[in-house]
Amino acid sequence: MPDITLTTLVLLCLAAAAAGWIDAVVGGGGLLLLPALLLGLPNVPAAHVLGTNKAVAIVGTSGAAVTFLRKAPVRVGLAVRVGLMALAGSMAGAFFAAGISSEVLRPVIMVVLLGVAAFVLLRPSFGTAPADDGAARPMARSRIVTAIVLVGGGIGFYDGLFGPGTGTFLVLALSAVLHLDLVTASATAKIVNVCTNAGALAMFAYQGTVLWQLAAVMAVFNLAGGMIGARMALSRGSGFVRAVLLTVVFSLVAKLGFDQWNA
Repeated sequence: MPDITLTTLVLLCLAAAAAGWIDAVVGGGGLLLLPALLLGLPNVPAAHVLGTNKAVAIVGTSGAAVTFLRKAPVRVGLAVRVGLMALAGSMAGAFFAAGISSEVLRPVIMVVLLGVAAFVLLRPSFGTAPADDGAARPMARSRIVTAIVLVGGGIGFYDGLFGPGTGTFLVLALSAVLHLDLVTASATAKIVNVCTNAGALAMFAYQGTVLWQLAAVMAVFNLAGGMIGARMALSRGSGFVRAVLLTVVFSLVAKLGFDQWNA
């Protein structure tokens, strides 16, 4: 583990807990966790930051997935098929991630966030389908294939290469392609996200770019945040998820914009 102060460690653990909560509610916890790691570990290579981020995130995402599976209407078979494609995509993305520099990450994340915010704001009815709609209604084969190839493969590759916002993109894409409500899409996304995290983490571990001791400490807080967030999303519904999504997006855009300005 790198030589970091106790204050920095505490702040990173708090960021991990908050990221776990955000990731469970709407996805995109990495949009908080990765910038926190970049700020807290300024002298650590970007590949090690990305690998450590994955080691932390997979624990919280797995906990949230288990919580959702107990109560949310999820098509587990479809989620696993999308997830397996996402796993392959994330391994491919992680293979190329070693050449990414920290300076590239901030502007990329900002552009991605602004795109997410614009989409949600321009589609006020997005993700408000009945909660059991996606789980009960037969789906066209073309939609299933699109979800497996484009959502699984495409977003999986992005997750391995960059990572931040993957959960949010999965929620948005699954809701749009499969016509799921936001709570069901969020539950399905957790299963897929576990697979993308596993694929990317396997590649980062193979390359030796994971700070395991730091990740283990932060993962405990990420898990707690993820399980609490999943329960709140299930109890409060799609309106709550949408509100959290927009709040998180605009807060992070402001923070990253400030950091980029100073840089």
